Amino acid sequence: MSEIAERYARLSSSFAAKVAAVPPDRWASPSPCAGWSAHDVVRHVVESQGMFLGFVGASSGGGPGVDEDPAGAFDAVRATVQSHLDDPARATAGFEGYAGPTTFEASVDRFLNFDLVVHGWDLARAAGLDEHVDAADIAFVRAGVASLGDMLYSSGACAPALDPPPGADDRTRLLAALGRKAWADVEGGGAG
Repeated sequence: MSEIAERYARLSSSFAAKVAAVPPDRWASPSPCAGWSAHDVVRHVVESQGMFLGFVGASSGGGPGVDEDPAGAFDAVRATVQSHLDDPARATAGFEGYAGPTTFEASVDRFLNFDLVVHGWDLARAAGLDEHVDAADIAFVRAGVASLGDMLYSSGACAPALDPPPGADDRTRLLAALGRKAWADVEGGGAG
């Protein structure tokens, strides 16, 4: 199994565990993504995975719809992505990406793995779950932010960067760079 396939397996398992842990009464809770609920975050992740499969002529796995079964929908699409990553011929299938020629595995690593970390935090925040992000994943996403540069903001993928509070930890600084507020207001006391 390649490093990218292993990273996807780990990150998609972590995201799946978060989806499965969302309390039924929290699916409509607002997420850090403006205008999106917890349910919308999962829909976006499932649809993005299907979109990247489509770039190489594959379907998303035919699982249940996100509206009926968010966990089942994600499990189906992630199994299909993983099967493509585990097959060297399908993993290296090329296509013309947004930034030029690429392969399925390279685009999964650059975009989908990035999304699994960031939207995993978004889902955790919306659903009241554990918001921890591993140090290795923070470093991975930070490298992605550097490589994507202004495209993150000009495409509307992320809100403008925020100024984190003094002494903020690595996770808080990274999320602030992605337009997400991962700290409590000193005056208001609430999470944002």
